[in-house]
Amino acid sequence: MINRRTFVAYAAATTIIAASSDIASAGTRSARVRAKDGTSVYVKDWGGRGRPVILTHAWPLSADIWDGPAAALSRAGYRVVAYDRRGFGRSDKPAAGYDFDTFADDLAAVIRELNLRDAALIGYSMGGGEVVRYFSRHKGRGVIKAGFVGAAASYLLKTPDNPDGVDGAVFASIKEGVRKDRATYLAGLLKDAFFDASRPASTPVTPAMLEHWLQVALRADLQATIQCVDAFNATDFRPELSAVNVPALVVHGDADIPVPIALGRATARGIAGAKLVEYAGVSHGLVVTEEKRVTQDLLDFLAA
Repeated sequence: MINRRTFVAYAAATTIIAASSDIASAGTRSARVRAKDGTSVYVKDWGGRGRPVILTHAWPLSADIWDGPAAALSRAGYRVVAYDRRGFGRSDKPAAGYDFDTFADDLAAVIRELNLRDAALIGYSMGGGEVVRYFSRHKGRGVIKAGFVGAAASYLLKTPDNPDGVDGAVFASIKEGVRKDRATYLAGLLKDAFFDASRPASTPVTPAMLEHWLQVALRADLQATIQCVDAFNATDFRPELSAVNVPALVVHGDADIPVPIALGRATARGIAGAKLVEYAGVSHGLVVTEEKRVTQDLLDFLAA
């Protein structure tokens, strides 16, 4: 007979076995890398002896957004590394350093300290800007392929010479919403814009999923969350895109709300020889909602 006590014990044992199995198959371990200003950056390393794949994450989340594709890439033989941007997740939360020069320097520290060579560097959403700045500031050292997934890697702000960008009032509203009631505001933003939960998806967006990612977002520092809005909307990467001088893949949903498809196309145009893959009817949360498709496109790109 199964009573509450035996049920809880069984559930706990099953969870431990499942977690152990995941770790054994993907070889996941954590590390900390010290940035040049002393900030401790939390790194997830799926191990493996294959070529490294480095993953940068979306605002306002953490490296965890990549867990599904990362485990699959690891099973395919790659060494997969993802890290929490300073101010987010399990990384230190300093008062300053929320600009793309510093983000690129943090990325350089991860690559150097983990001795990552001949790597593929993949940027998701805000993480796309880190990829571009790493190439322009650090000459893409150690990287032989670059990927951009739903990436804000051209210029996000609407200006006279960037009519396809997002109106500045949107970013002012984001900052005000975060300041006033971060939990409520981010819950709505994740549901209605980031994941666009009402839109059909290969992996439907559920209330439990939204609650999980909200809790991940709330682990970030408040000021880091706000300051990064200025960083990703006001930084014009268009003059730097030519610095990405390796084979490049751009994957973007044509129903993306936070980063309109026109900006994904601009990223592809700015990188010589970049391959653009558009997902019809897909929103910004494609790393989760279209996990299998994104993973397969990355695997094809890495193998080419």
